[in-house]
Amino acid sequence: MIIKILILFLILFFLFVVFVAYKMVKPPREIKGWTPKDLGYDYEEVTIQTKDGLNLHGWWIDQGNEKTVIPLHGYTSSKWNDLYIKPTMEILLNAGYNVLAFDFRAHGKSEGKYTTVGDKELIDLISAIDWLKENHPEKAKKIGLIGFSMGAMVTIRALAEDERVCCGVADSPPMHLDKTGARGLKYFAKLPEWLYIFVKPFTLIISGGKVVHPLEYADKVKKPLLLIAGKKDPLVKVEEIQEFYERNKKINPNVELWVTEAPHVRTILIAKDEYKKRILEFFERHL
Repeated sequence: MIIKILILFLILFFLFVVFVAYKMVKPPREIKGWTPKDLGYDYEEVTIQTKDGLNLHGWWIDQGNEKTVIPLHGYTSSKWNDLYIKPTMEILLNAGYNVLAFDFRAHGKSEGKYTTVGDKELIDLISAIDWLKENHPEKAKKIGLIGFSMGAMVTIRALAEDERVCCGVADSPPMHLDKTGARGLKYFAKLPEWLYIFVKPFTLIISGGKVVHPLEYADKVKKPLLLIAGKKDPLVKVEEIQEFYERNKKINPNVELWVTEAPHVRTILIAKDEYKKRILEFFERHL
C-alpha cells in the first residue's frame, strides 16, 4: 500500500513539474491597443522573418536619422509594455532616434510556440538587425540597444556577438538565469525555489533551448554598456550585476553601472527624469 501511494505521489509530482515547465516556456501574450501613433509618431507595421523561419511582428518608426535604437522587452511582455517600453520609446523618439520595436518569439503578435528566455531570442534580434540593414541601410549606420530583463540578456549577448551593434543599455539583466528562474517561481507562482531544479530540464526539453548565463559574457563585451540594477529587485540581485561589472571593466573602459532603489525594471518609473538623462547622454556619447 505504501509503495502504491509513493508511486502515485511520484506520478502526480512529475505531472505537476511538467505543467509548471510548460507554463514557464509558454507565457501569456501581452497585446494592447496603443501604437506609436498614440505617442505622436507615424509608424509602419513590419514583419521580420527569423533565420529559423518565424515571423516576428514589429513597428518601424523612421525619423530620418542614421541612428536607430532597438528596445527589447522582457519575459512575458511585448512591445506593448506600458511600464518601460512605451516610456522608453517616447524618450528615444522625442530625441530624434529611429526606433525598431518588435515582439520576441512566443510573445505579443510574433510567431513561435515557446520562449527560450534569452537563447534563441538572440536569433530574433540578429534577424531584426538584418531586416533593418536590408530595408533601411541608410538609417542603420549606427545601431544601439536598450533591453529590459530578458531583453537585457540579449543586449549583452549581442554586444559580444554582433559587430553591427555599437552600444547597449541593459536594465535588470539576470546574470545567473538559474538563480533568477528559481526566484521567479517563488515570486510569481508562490512555489518553493528548490522546485526549479526539477522544472528546469523539462523547460529545456519543451522549448528546445538552452540556459544562457550572461555572466559568461563578462570577459567578451568590449563595447559601451550601461548596466542598471535595482536594490529592491526580487529577481536579480545587485551583487550579481556588480560581479559582471567588476569583471567586464577589466577589459571594457566604457562599461557603467547605475544602482537605484527600484524593483525589477522599474527604475524608469521611480526616477524617470534621471533615467531619461542617463540613457540619452549614454547614446549621445556612444551612438
